[in-house]
Amino acid sequence: MNAREHEAQHLLKVYGQLPIEPTSAQGIMLTCGTRQIIDLYGGHAVAALGYGHPEMVKALNEQAQTLFFQSNAVAMEIRAEAADALAGFAPDELDHVFFTNSGAEANENALRLACKLTGRSRVAAITHGFHGRTAAAGAVTWGARDKWYGFPQTPFDVDFIDRNIVADITDKITSDTAAVIVELVQGLAGAFDLDHGFVQAIAKACTDKGALLIIDEVQSGMGRCGEPFATNLFQIKPDILTVAKSIAGGFPCGAVIVTDAISAETELGDLGSTFGGGPLACALVKTVIDVIKRDQLMRNVRVLSRNFATQCLVGPVESIQGRGFLLGLKCRRPAVEVRNELLERDILVGTSADPHIIRLLPSLITEEQHFTKLVETLAILPSQ
Repeated sequence: MNAREHEAQHLLKVYGQLPIEPTSAQGIMLTCGTRQIIDLYGGHAVAALGYGHPEMVKALNEQAQTLFFQSNAVAMEIRAEAADALAGFAPDELDHVFFTNSGAEANENALRLACKLTGRSRVAAITHGFHGRTAAAGAVTWGARDKWYGFPQTPFDVDFIDRNIVADITDKITSDTAAVIVELVQGLAGAFDLDHGFVQAIAKACTDKGALLIIDEVQSGMGRCGEPFATNLFQIKPDILTVAKSIAGGFPCGAVIVTDAISAETELGDLGSTFGGGPLACALVKTVIDVIKRDQLMRNVRVLSRNFATQCLVGPVESIQGRGFLLGLKCRRPAVEVRNELLERDILVGTSADPHIIRLLPSLITEEQHFTKLVETLAILPSQ
């Protein structure tokens, strides 16, 4: 009995799965039986430093032996150090951290803060965006209510702003709007990067109407776009920024990062999490940030993504979009076909909500040789 059959005995059948079974991994290589597969998807953008990174393993082992768990009912130095590192890595003026377990939980808490602090009952989001599968995060996820939302009603009214349509902003951001939540590079939508002017117009409207600006960097953050956060590329000042996925390199963790002004308005009991800010996650958050900075991995992202963009229009690929290592390759054929053909040749990539876009979310340690192999393989695939 293989792993898929074994899982089916007691796990809910809610995931589509690829026909491989990883048994171990090192760097960006997955071992699947006798096969060595180049992973350019990184577990949905989670494996920031690849697999088995020695400093992550060391940090996890040392922390586990020192203090495996304690809750937020007590202060811990490792939690303070992780918060220091994350606040220092975040854009200017975002200096206060609340740790969660996931991106959906981070967005849920960000949206709850916005509604509580403004006393307003509407939230605006962008068409095609994805923010998670919890009640509030799902409410601002494009298409969720038609496909999987499930709740009888949303916790607030939602206005969706047409993507990159500046003229739609005025009607959707009003004096009733508590917050606007934005993915600057829309991951599930195929690494679609929003126009600079559109994002600036949203930021201005938030200021004018007193709405909070929430930037969702769950997928785009932690150096993936060649800067600490995609926010750094857009010259905006969010009130709240959310992050998860690669923040702890594969250990469940997320965070809400807020300004002094937001922090000053929060009170005891406003937020809470049993496992958020646990010592194991915090040890890894600190390690991931330290390695990204020390090894100049953001420079690696900028250089390799720029080079790849000049070489990738081969075989079925007709255009490229996205930023850094959050990239979408638009194909002339269905993306699922191209993904399957690449996997047959030992390269793992992802698909997206756009049926013609392959999504790349490689680890920040990915090397030129891995992109070269992808280009060479794409070149031999049927173009139409």
